[in-house]
Amino acid sequence: MLLDSLIDKATQFERMTVAVAAAEDEEVIEAIIGALKQDLAKFLLFGDERKILRLIKEKSPAFEKDERLSIVHAESEISAAENAVRSVSNNEASVLMKGNIPTAVLLKAVLNKEYGLRAGSVLSHTAVFEVPGFDRFTIITDAGMNIAPDLEQKAQIVKNAVSIARAIGIENPKVAPLAAVEVINPAMQATMDAAALTMMNRHGQINGCVIDGPLALDNAVSSLAAEHKGIKSEVAGKADILLVPTIEVGNTLYKSLIYFANAKVGAVIAGAKAPIVLTSRADSAQSKLYSLALAICSVSK
Repeated sequence: MLLDSLIDKATQFERMTVAVAAAEDEEVIEAIIGALKQDLAKFLLFGDERKILRLIKEKSPAFEKDERLSIVHAESEISAAENAVRSVSNNEASVLMKGNIPTAVLLKAVLNKEYGLRAGSVLSHTAVFEVPGFDRFTIITDAGMNIAPDLEQKAQIVKNAVSIARAIGIENPKVAPLAAVEVINPAMQATMDAAALTMMNRHGQINGCVIDGPLALDNAVSSLAAEHKGIKSEVAGKADILLVPTIEVGNTLYKSLIYFANAKVGAVIAGAKAPIVLTSRADSAQSKLYSLALAICSVSK
């Protein structure tokens, strides 16, 4: 199993600390316990201490006094977010994880000019999928952060995704900027941006990967579909990274893979000073565990 192998890989690195903002969440605690069982990391849990302890006791009493767990009480979700981000900024933790807290509250702390984690580049959501029937990872970006990125932002989103791909062992990832068609059409901005990204890659402005587009989804992931259309490309049918043109496309594709294809996923926010595990509240504990493993691998790349 591809994502299970990612957990195995993460356990080989020196154990690092994960700061969790508002850890009083059932699925988050379940993921943390799963990580402790794998000896994946140590945890700084910020939030309502009483609720956190109750959830740990309900899920697995054996971990109530585990030395790899530290709980820091926070009176509010804002305080939990600020303290968790500060702990990463101060190098007390290497990974930030979202708990039972609105994304906007956590990101406000992440982007704080005094203690935040912004590294000057675009923050982007990078999801690594294990899709039934495929023998490789499928990486989708950006399904959760940038609404309608322009060309410059797309270039940075690609760079963020390439960094994650390389961290999980894909040395020269193939990137497909997606569009509805495979030809350049001035009336369709996605095709224009895809062509520009392809040229930027060929001119050395985006390195460490191979970009070719525009490509429609079928031609990006299916060699048979690409062959039928006569598309000859290093990327067509073999794409590792699917760059979506808008957040609506990414979000729909992300959820389609989970609910229609029973795909498994781990995801992080890349482009900050440290990886951020920013999963949906609807994501399973197993998905959160995969996301933790992905974040740890990306720190240790």
